[in-house]
Amino acid sequence: MSISGGYSVGEVAKTAKVTVRTLHHYDEIGLLSPQGRTPAGYRRYQDADLDRLQRILFYRELGFPLEEIAAVLDDDSAIPSEHLRRQHQLLSDRIRHLQDLAAAVEHAMEAQKMGIRLTPEEKFEIFGESYREDWEEEAEQRWGDTGAWAQSQRRTSGYGKADWQRVKTEMDELNARLVEAHTAGRPADGTEAMDLAEAHRRHITDNFYDCTFEIHRGLAQMYIADPRFTATYEQLAPGLAQWLHDAILANADHHTGGQA
Repeated sequence: MSISGGYSVGEVAKTAKVTVRTLHHYDEIGLLSPQGRTPAGYRRYQDADLDRLQRILFYRELGFPLEEIAAVLDDDSAIPSEHLRRQHQLLSDRIRHLQDLAAAVEHAMEAQKMGIRLTPEEKFEIFGESYREDWEEEAEQRWGDTGAWAQSQRRTSGYGKADWQRVKTEMDELNARLVEAHTAGRPADGTEAMDLAEAHRRHITDNFYDCTFEIHRGLAQMYIADPRFTATYEQLAPGLAQWLHDAILANADHHTGGQA
């Protein structure tokens, strides 16, 4: 349909506070294709398109992958009121989660004032039910004689619950960006993937030990060689472990000229 009314991609991007590139990507994958075009072929968004974009951004805010959002929005069996009920339930769940998180942060602030280290219960609270304390013992056995281990122990010895919560939040946010890039089909040796791999390396350096490109290559190999590490990333998105491995190697080669 060729029409001159509606909203331009720039206007929609400004109103919705997203990038033009994001809107182009949504159009390319069929998640949000504007109903109209100008005679010159430029995208023109209608009110119905903006309604759909609002729902997309709502689900993205809650961490839904793009494929799942498309499936939800394109479910012809769901009437508009069903979408509203689903959104209300998700928001209620998020509110409860944020309330719990606020209480945990308050507890962490008090614990930090008193100099309290993490208890086993707090470790499970922060890192999830899959956390196992024997991982710490195994890590010390594997890397306890390395300089990186010693440096990591010095840095984290003063971490309280709030610090670990921050570290995990940062890692969760980075993982979400990795999943989005991977599921969008970004090449592992492309600029976006290498930038994310570098952010991954910097996260380790900033919080634990100086992660050189050589060390980062070793971690990448572990992500596909150790089934437990592989499973961690595969649970986020199928194929992510191999994709991250390839992105890390590409980023290391980019910065070192391929020298190990």
